[in-house]
Amino acid sequence: QVQLVESGGGLVQAGGSLRLSCAASGSIFSINAMGWYRQAPGKQRELVAIITSGGRTNYADSVKGRFTISRDNAKNTVYLQMNSLKPEDTAVYYCNAAGLRSIPTMRMGDYWGQGTQVTVSS
Repeated sequence: QVQLVESGGGLVQAGGSLRLSCAASGSIFSINAMGWYRQAPGKQRELVAIITSGGRTNYADSVKGRFTISRDNAKNTVYLQMNSLKPEDTAVYYCNAAGLRSIPTMRMGDYWGQGTQVTVSS
């Protein structure tokens, strides 16, 4: 059974920083891409940042230059360093593992974490 567990959310003042972590556990052979999405109240879930197993990254325009995604493939863990936070960054942040192959079936699937709340006060 594959699980994604996020940590690191919380309340921070505008201009502050937070670091989110997401660890995938279970019988995992490989993961193609890991990423972070967010969903604010009344809005659709949106991509924040994504990183491939090879280290290629992609960011939403709204977070470029402020957020940094990184990954430890050996630990199946992805991180999101968030700096210069703004009130509009307030949302539930979800971790995603795309193209995850599990042992022993080697079937590929996408998995989501339970979400962690990030609140930025003005």
